[in-house]
Amino acid sequence: MPPHVPDATVTVRYWAGARAAAGVDSDTVSGCATVGDAVAAVTRLRPALEPVTAVSSLLLEGVPADRDAALPAGAVVEVLPPFAGG
Repeated sequence: MPPHVPDATVTVRYWAGARAAAGVDSDTVSGCATVGDAVAAVTRLRPALEPVTAVSSLLLEGVPADRDAALPAGAVVEVLPPFAGG
């Protein structure tokens, strides 16, 4: 993974209910130092995401991440809402 760059530009990808709430597959946001910053930025862009991101798992470069995880420039954050089924 590239080194952390303060205020990175990152891609946020949406899956399942997050994609439905966003109305798009992904967004690119900048000015993000942490995963939480990126989630807050896309929630400002797409307010319908707020209840979904509140309960979603977050991945950073395919690995589960906390909201305080530092973002490297060009990183991909994925929003995976809870799902049911079997």
